[in-house]
This record gives sequence, structure tokens and C-alpha cells, in this order.
Amino acid sequence: MRKNIVAGNWKMNKNLQEGVALASELKDKVQNPNCDVIICTPFIHLASVAELLKGSKVYVGAEDCSEHDSGAFTGEVSASMVRSTGAEYCIIGHSERRQYHKEGYEMLRTKVLKALENGLKPIFCVGEVKEEREQGIQNKVVEAQIKESLFNLTPEQFSQVVVAYEPVWAIGTGLTATPDQAEEIHAFIRSLIAGKYGKEMAENTSILYGGSCKPSNAKELFAKADIDGGLIGGAALKADDFCGIINAF
Repeated sequence: MRKNIVAGNWKMNKNLQEGVALASELKDKVQNPNCDVIICTPFIHLASVAELLKGSKVYVGAEDCSEHDSGAFTGEVSASMVRSTGAEYCIIGHSERRQYHKEGYEMLRTKVLKALENGLKPIFCVGEVKEEREQGIQNKVVEAQIKESLFNLTPEQFSQVVVAYEPVWAIGTGLTATPDQAEEIHAFIRSLIAGKYGKEMAENTSILYGGSCKPSNAKELFAKADIDGGLIGGAALKADDFCGIINAF
């Protein structure tokens, strides 16, 4: 059976000392969760936070990785570097990377492969912007994102991937897809996976919701059949809010 997961994406927040303090607070508060708990931190936090959380109930991931293995790529961080810190997950294809850094299908396909080659589990983000939702082409957009960057993987490789659906129009805006809207596209994503890799793979793939999920709406979202947890932004920066979402399971 697929795992329920609550993953935090800290984005560009918290200096090193603040991040270590938050991770330490989570280590104390997350004792027997009914889901897998992951925090994805800025690169500079990874080694310290991974060491702190070793043996705890909280896994660690990065917010991105390079499509390159090594070399003259100033400012980039490779998947092997991420893995060497003790991190186990890596967010790839977040809407902010797609928007601000112009990351396209081919680059993201390469990043997924680099993550997998280095023993990282990709949390692969898909989702439509406001104009695409208004045009009613959200399924077409999400299908292209998945097919172009994931469907080159072998079944064994794909089994390591977590998918996160993020309606881009609901990130940091206070807007949230209704549970029915979210469930509809989660079910569509699962049907795409079933069409490519078979029903068993689709049933075993965790699909997370990533659009303004809060303690107040998490339980209703997570109750839906095809929503297996959340990729949490702002609410992941406060231990009590993040734990409130974790406790929705």
C-alpha cells in the first residue's frame, strides 16, 4: 500500500541556526506519526539537520538538485552532494523553479534521473497556473508535465517517485482548491500512472496535495481517496502548524 506523507518545503526561509532550532523542535514533537514526515530544507541546512534528525521519525530532503554531476557550475549543488549530507528526498520541478528559473521538461527529466542515480527519492511537482485553470486545460497541462519528465523511467525507477500536485494559483495566495477539485486531478494523475505502469504501480504511488494546506483544511483534504498527504509551504515553518497537519492523519 502507498504511504501517507506530509512533507515540508521551507523554501528560502530560516538561517542555519533558526533551521536547526525548528528541526530540533520537530524531532521532539513528532514521535509516533501516522504518516511519513519529511522536511525539505535549503542546501546549507542539510548536513546539520540530517545529523540532528538521524534515527528520528523525520526524514530530510533538499528543495532541488542540479542536472549536472560535477564541474564548473558555480552555485549549483549536485544530487550526489545532497545525498552525502544524509538527505533521502529531493523536490524536483517545483512551480517556483519552473517559473523563476525556466526549468523545462528536459532539464527536469535529467534532474529526476540524477536524483535516482544517487539514491534520492524525487518529490516531483506538477500543476497548472491560474490562466490554465480558467481555460479548463489543467488536465492537459499536468499530463504533459508527467509524461515529458517521468514516463521515460523504468517501473523500478518510477516506484521511487512521489508526485505532488500543486495548483500554482493556490500557492501563497490564500486560495485553496476545494477537496473535490483536488481529488479530481489526483485521481486523473493516478489514472495516467495506471495507463503507463499498470494499476498496481498507480495504487502504490503517493500523490500529495501542495496548495495552501493548513491544519484547518488538512483533514478534509486527506480524507479523499487519492490524496495521500501534503507538500506544505508556509505552515511547515511553524512546528505547531506543521504538526497540526501531520495529526490530520
